[in-house]
Amino acid sequence: MRDIHCHILPGVDDGARDMDESLAMLRAARDAGVTSIVCTPHCRDPYFDFDAMWAAFRELKLRADGMPLTMGFEVAHRKLVELGVEQWAPRLAFEGSNEFLLELDTMCTGYDFEEYERTIFELQGMGYDVIIAHPERYRAIQDDPGIAEDLVRMGCRLQASADFIDGGRFGKEKRPAKRLFKLGLYSYIASDAHNVRHYASLAKAVRKFPLDAR
Repeated sequence: MRDIHCHILPGVDDGARDMDESLAMLRAARDAGVTSIVCTPHCRDPYFDFDAMWAAFRELKLRADGMPLTMGFEVAHRKLVELGVEQWAPRLAFEGSNEFLLELDTMCTGYDFEEYERTIFELQGMGYDVIIAHPERYRAIQDDPGIAEDLVRMGCRLQASADFIDGGRFGKEKRPAKRLFKLGLYSYIASDAHNVRHYASLAKAVRKFPLDAR
């Protein structure tokens, strides 16, 4: 099972605080059945430091004890637009892949999706396979699951963050996630791990909502 979204790199965002915690998360990932990991630190303020994140990735990769790691980013829409889609998308896509993990604003409304769709079409026009991170967290989709259906019709893939199984990061994600699963809209479940506990959530979510999370 490939984990396509996690915050396992040491000391670069709100995930693992140091190398010891990163290594503990690697052990927890193995226990949860993960066989490869895409490391996706936040590309958003106040965390984004491209060079420091790549340095942390290289350091962790040396100590990964056989776990295949590749580099990617969880790219906040606002930050991507600020940086410039054309200039930065090639640097922020998954290493060795055309996959691109895009995060939208948690408190977005339906009106915001007009701008999101323009960016998604631009990314797709550049050849990227756009993956939408944790749509169950977005207020607009919680209010109207039809927006998630529109994203899938556009060619996006949707990724559930496994902590929905325990209520979610904000305590409101379980019901909308179950609705999106019922509609058959998810392509992936990922840990979105910020700590060791999130891998237990991944194991539980994959058992209860089996998907091809690879």
